[in-house]
Amino acid sequence: MATKKRIWLRVLIIVFAALFAIVAILGITFAAVWNNEISTVSSMEKIRDRNDSHLDGAVYRMNVQGGFYFDDYLENGGAKSDKELISFITDHITRGLIDMTIKESDIGCSSFTAQAQNGDRLFGRNYDFAKTNTCITLCDPGDGRYKSFSTVDLQFVGMDVDKDVEGLMNKITCLAAPFAPLDGMNEKGVSCAIYMTYQGEETVATDQNDPQKPNITSTTMLRMILDYAANVDEAVALVQKYNLHDSANTSYHYMIADASGKSAILEWVPVNGTDLTDNDGTKRELVVTYNTGDQNIGEREGKSDFQWITNFILQPDYYENNDQKPGYDRYEEIYNRLNATNGIVENESAAMDILKAVGRRSWKNDDNNGCTVHSVVYNLTQKTVLWVSNENYGDKSATFTYSFETGKLEKAA
Repeated sequence: MATKKRIWLRVLIIVFAALFAIVAILGITFAAVWNNEISTVSSMEKIRDRNDSHLDGAVYRMNVQGGFYFDDYLENGGAKSDKELISFITDHITRGLIDMTIKESDIGCSSFTAQAQNGDRLFGRNYDFAKTNTCITLCDPGDGRYKSFSTVDLQFVGMDVDKDVEGLMNKITCLAAPFAPLDGMNEKGVSCAIYMTYQGEETVATDQNDPQKPNITSTTMLRMILDYAANVDEAVALVQKYNLHDSANTSYHYMIADASGKSAILEWVPVNGTDLTDNDGTKRELVVTYNTGDQNIGEREGKSDFQWITNFILQPDYYENNDQKPGYDRYEEIYNRLNATNGIVENESAAMDILKAVGRRSWKNDDNNGCTVHSVVYNLTQKTVLWVSNENYGDKSATFTYSFETGKLEKAA
């Protein structure tokens, strides 16, 4: 009897040892396959709580490790629709574990470039929308690509605007954040951002179809710039290689700037088209408006080298009159403030004051649910960031700084 017990004990030991080995092998395999994803998900943390009475969403941070398959995305020809982009993300990043959606948007934003009194080049941006959760996304892709700081609206990767981001599956879903930047800056001092343009009698998304070019969507174009461009010229050259397919059934234009002081506005419009006739997104062509030597910039003469942008196409004769230009009042306010000082501001805080002046809560807000979700000033010379959530200007708990030199994201001192 004792012999039988010893035999069964040995069998059980062998079985448990085999099971333990299998679990260990699976764990090692899982860690090897998901190493970067595990590190990225583990890094996600809430750095500012929600305040629903003030229409403030929560603010998160995420340190993205690895290339998140963006090279594969470009090598495979990119994507010509949100559906294709979502399919790529679910297949490559989350291994089919999540279900993402990209919703239609109604965004009203403002931006400008300026020079600080000490000569530093600045890029300011307001992201105007409605209450939402935000993620400051710090990417370190490696493989010769540049580190970057970017801001992501988490509803565009499927997060509920009325809830905190909690639970493992929600955090796994947020692995898609690198593919959805709204603005950002890389370690070379290149900054870029996206702004809605409401083109056509009914807003029509740009949807180019040159069969000789690969395809790219709105936010992945920004990701490409942040990852690969060391200056404005490189950014423009990259964009020119692709068909643009704007996301969320909306139309956009874009601003890019670098540490040299050069900037450009990128717009897709039909040749000799107007807002009334611009109803076929496949007929649009890229027009690049630089900040020097181009009379199309804001239709101004004798201007300095600053640029500014809101939500209408800048090309001459596109609109019949200024009343048809979305965001024209904010555009005028920004211009008047910058023009009064020839595009020079004291420092980042002074640039933030301009963003505060045209914040959605204070600037002729006729939408009770509207707000400026975040305001940011990128110092392209020093490679530093000043970032404020939900128009809480002056509130240190809502103000964050970042430096590429130190790699630290910190609350304002």
